[in-house]
This record gives sequence, structure tokens and C-alpha cells, in this order.
Amino acid sequence: MPTPLTNQLLIALPALADGNFARSITLVCQHDDDGAMGIMVNKASEYTLGDVLGQMGLEAHDPDMAEQIVLAGGPVHPERGFVLHDGGMRWDSSLQVSDTLFLTTSRDILEAMAKGEGPAHALVALGCAGWGQGQLEQELTDNEWLTGPVDAELLFTLPLEARWHAAAGRIGVDFAHLADYAGHA
Repeated sequence: MPTPLTNQLLIALPALADGNFARSITLVCQHDDDGAMGIMVNKASEYTLGDVLGQMGLEAHDPDMAEQIVLAGGPVHPERGFVLHDGGMRWDSSLQVSDTLFLTTSRDILEAMAKGEGPAHALVALGCAGWGQGQLEQELTDNEWLTGPVDAELLFTLPLEARWHAAAGRIGVDFAHLADYAGHA
């Protein structure tokens, strides 16, 4: 029976060698008998929200929103957009991650965001992370990840570069004290 990790953070341990996930934090959005899917929440892509909206023929009403960094959500489907947000499920294609957190993949949420009518808090990512049946459980057994709770400040407020240490700190871990972290700045 898989561990229900939906709405948990996966915090990469310093020794995790996979370049896609080194020093990453991934929010598990779905976890069941078939595997798991999540969005990395601390890795910047090369795009801004304005770039993404422009590719869709949309224009952001707010210049600050247009400059918002789009995240690299993971190596699976890097051409596909994902919006992690708070608020209700009033969008065409949303997955409820928790009582207050949703993942939406439909165009309507980006149209609303461009007009200033989107959710109060949202982050946009290109791509996602995926694990086949039993793969994530094995990675946890192999001590590649720590798990921790999700909070809105970490997802929507903290600077990207502060999130990895902050997520670990919230569960009482200081990476500077781990042997595998020695020598890393």
C-alpha cells in the first residue's frame, strides 16, 4: 500500500545526484497505487509569465505580473503549463491537492490571471515531476528525499533561492550539518 504523500513536500537531500532534482522542493499533487505526480516549486525557468501569456495571445494587465518568473516544474511534459493556486475550483481542469490548494491545467485560469481576475495566490510552472508505481516509495527508502508539510508562505511568498533551506528548517533539518552538504555554498 503506497504512502499517501499528496499535499506533502519532497525536499531533496544534498546527496541527490539527479540534476533535475538537486536542491529541489516538489509538491506532491497526486499519489496513488499507479505512482505520483508533483510540481517543483523552487526552480526558475527561463520564462516570465508575460512570455507565456504572450505565446498564448494574451497580455497581462499588470506589468509586475508579467515579470513573474515561471517555474521549471519538472522534466515531464516541459511544454505543458501548470498553475498551482489557492481558492476554489472554478476552472475547467483542476485537481484538488488539499482543502485550499489546487492544480489547474486549463487555459481559462491564465486568461483570468491576465485580466487580474485570477486566484489571490498562484504560481505557474512548465512541466511536472512524475514517478511510476513504487518509484517514489523506493526513492524515499533510498534516502533521496525528506518529506514535510506545505504552507502558503513557502509556496507563494519566500524567494525561490530560500525555499529549499526553509522547507528543511520547518522540519528541524539544517543541511549545513549534514556530511553530504559539506563544502557546498
